[in-house]
Amino acid sequence: MTEKELHQLKYPIGEFSKPDVITFKEIEHWIASIETLPKSIISITEDLSEAELNYIYRPGGWNIKQVVHHCADSHINSLLRFKLTLTEDSPTIRPYFEDRFAELIDYNEPIDSSISILIGVHKKLGILLKNLSKEELKLEFIHPEHGKRFSLAETIGIYAWHSNHHLAHIKQALKFKDQF
Repeated sequence: MTEKELHQLKYPIGEFSKPDVITFKEIEHWIASIETLPKSIISITEDLSEAELNYIYRPGGWNIKQVVHHCADSHINSLLRFKLTLTEDSPTIRPYFEDRFAELIDYNEPIDSSISILIGVHKKLGILLKNLSKEELKLEFIHPEHGKRFSLAETIGIYAWHSNHHLAHIKQALKFKDQF
């Protein structure tokens, strides 16, 4: 498999690209993507067998189960990053090793607990994000891993992309079944 083919499998919807100008319409669209993630994951995974939940989306990639658990962990962090930014002055957020999280024992367990987390976290995110003012959308946090500041407006886009990115991984794993 070529490097280009692997990159396409890793980023089936492409990488996130921040628009030069983030419009309110775009933010509304992004929030809708975030709000629908739990329902989308449920509809794709509810009838999958244990074998199907262990399909991976690319060589060396996570299986469906790990992707769902990762979304729960990542979006818990997302909610906290938004809240820290709203309550502190340009906080430095704490990154984490998502690849190491994926190796922990809970990533081998059924996905129902992570689905429950996603339902609750995304409900809270939807409420929070829909009620951000223009001024709040400009607030920023510092991400030490990237060495830069991220506005809340951009971060909404990143997490909408992240939601759709991992939905595409799940669909891709099912498309390729156990080929990898």
